[in-house]
Amino acid sequence: MALPRLRTVVLVSGAALLTRRALKRRIARSPLWPLPALPEPISGHSKRRATAVRKLLITGRTEVAEGVVQLRLEGPGLPPWSPGAHLDLVLPSGLVRQYSLCGAPEDTGAYTVATRLVADGRGGSREVHEQLQEGLEVEVRGPRNRFPLTEAPGYVFVVGGIGITPVLPMLRALAASGAEWRLLYGGRSRASMPFLEEIEKLGADGDRVTVVAQDEAGHPDVAGALADLSPGTAVYCCGPEPLMAAATAALPGGCTLHLERFSAATGGAAGTEAGSEAFEVELRRSGRTVPVAAGQSVLAAVRAELPHVSYSCEQGFCGTCQQRVLEGEIDHRDELLTEDERGDSMLICVSRCRGGRLVLDL
Repeated sequence: MALPRLRTVVLVSGAALLTRRALKRRIARSPLWPLPALPEPISGHSKRRATAVRKLLITGRTEVAEGVVQLRLEGPGLPPWSPGAHLDLVLPSGLVRQYSLCGAPEDTGAYTVATRLVADGRGGSREVHEQLQEGLEVEVRGPRNRFPLTEAPGYVFVVGGIGITPVLPMLRALAASGAEWRLLYGGRSRASMPFLEEIEKLGADGDRVTVVAQDEAGHPDVAGALADLSPGTAVYCCGPEPLMAAATAALPGGCTLHLERFSAATGGAAGTEAGSEAFEVELRRSGRTVPVAAGQSVLAAVRAELPHVSYSCEQGFCGTCQQRVLEGEIDHRDELLTEDERGDSMLICVSRCRGGRLVLDL
């Protein structure tokens, strides 16, 4: 009698183990499971967004300029990326911050990011500098690219400080292809400007690179750099808000301007500005409806019910909190989404509802 009973126990235990493993794999594929799926959701782990979380090992940490640390993150099976892409770092505290990839796309075994220490910032850069050391693991999401290098007859780059990180892979690609390009690179001092030596070597042929250190020559002449551009020239700008405002104001007709922001153009979160009306949000897949007060963001209201919904900047420029809208008219207040994306999605950290009700795919 003991043998059949033992066989039954083994079989039941094995089935339970297999069930637990299958459940873990299912949850890993969709953090909102077992909520019912809707057609083409962009929330959770969607094919439309590179949101899968993976752990990478920090195998290199280098100070590439005063106050700027570069990290090399290695791991197997990394998704490919193109110049202009960024990575979401999930920091040990739980903060999520975006950092542009500044390595080589052909280096398929690692991602490289760099961040400047901002002493009076929101804490992300300080955590990177103080806690992320070689030998530790860090969670990442992405990569994603909202600042892609487009085809154009010529290129002009206007960059300030750490804004060089998304541009550096572009310069390498253009230099290798023989394309026409120029760079205006400004910073507080030459010692504070990351990757300066490599950039000057890339532009050594034809005086393509103009370096303006503020402690030597003041602010860069953005209007002069953009004067008399040929029609069709693509202008890429990344850096402090005044630099991007100057590039926007000086852009010649017939040229295209591509901006990459590391902070919002205006202070504060648009979702809580005066005059915002209260409304309600239905979370269709969870079967809940939450009220959004006049001075409250959709993100805050939703996270009270679904605390694991991702977010980062809370100012409408990073895209982490993008969610699909199933019903309702959206009052878009972000600085990121394309017109196509605005048709059926919103950034819930800042955007609101025109009317009394929105339905989200959550």
